Amino acid sequence: MKLLFYFNSVSQIMLQIFLLGLVGFVLTRRKLLSPEGLTGLTTFLIGVSFPALIFWQVITKFSFSLYPQWWIFPLISLAITLLGLALGYFFSFSRRDIKYRREFISLVGFQNAGYMPLILLNRIVSNNEADTALIYLFLFLLGFNLVIWSWGVYFLSGQKRKDFSLGSLFSPPVIAVLLGFLLVALKINPFIPGFVLGPLEMLGNCSFPLAVVVVGASLAELRLSDRQDIADRLGEKKIIFKLILAKLVVLPLLGLLLIRGLRPPYLVGLLVILELAVPSANSLAVISRRYCQEEKIISQGIFFSHIASLITIPLFLAIFNLIAL
Repeated sequence: MKLLFYFNSVSQIMLQIFLLGLVGFVLTRRKLLSPEGLTGLTTFLIGVSFPALIFWQVITKFSFSLYPQWWIFPLISLAITLLGLALGYFFSFSRRDIKYRREFISLVGFQNAGYMPLILLNRIVSNNEADTALIYLFLFLLGFNLVIWSWGVYFLSGQKRKDFSLGSLFSPPVIAVLLGFLLVALKINPFIPGFVLGPLEMLGNCSFPLAVVVVGASLAELRLSDRQDIADRLGEKKIIFKLILAKLVVLPLLGLLLIRGLRPPYLVGLLVILELAVPSANSLAVISRRYCQEEKIISQGIFFSHIASLITIPLFLAIFNLIAL
């Protein structure tokens, strides 16, 4: 009964997220939200709203004495990425097409690490725990963003890109974390006036609904294959099935086994299982469009893993709560 209770609770949250994402999806499909408009929303989210949320949280809620083991979370991010990449390699071992294999491994290894956990953590945990959970997430993203925008670009493109620059590693969210760290380390953050912190908080709070709308709109923009070749379609269906199995079933199952054995603090375990259970990263579509020639399964993998996660995320979060509580 407890499993069903937790499943229903998280399912209601996922349904709300789905409906909010559906707004962005429909607006894009009906061309009420143009590609340029979506680009503007995404730029605002990544460049303004999300960094404002991170910066506000760090300078008002974070301290090195309160989080002395903050460096563990980037390492956890690296461990989760390595586990996903290894599992993707294992599940794609029999595939001869190197392009398919690189895309499949990337889809399993890199998850929607920011937007989905951001919304779920804000809704799942209590108000007293929300600040700590978000700090954990931002520290986790510090490691994740550095890996996906460096080695991830190199691996998915299959070669070193001449147009890749070191500056691309330092995205606005990463800069927000590092700048917040600097102000906290120098003990300048207590002197930031309230008339500055207030707008930062309001801008940051826009991230929660806007992130879901952007994800929904981005899914609507994905270019799903329209080829009529039956053999190709059957082959892609098998690959997508293996992706969902590896990404949304096996990975979180391994996470549950690790959590049951290691017994980490509840919020740390929640972040770990959430990062292992969320679907493939939307960033892979951006990387593929910018650095690769023609994608094989990136768009399909992102789209269908997000759809399947509406069921798998509530299931594994419910099982986690039974184990952790």
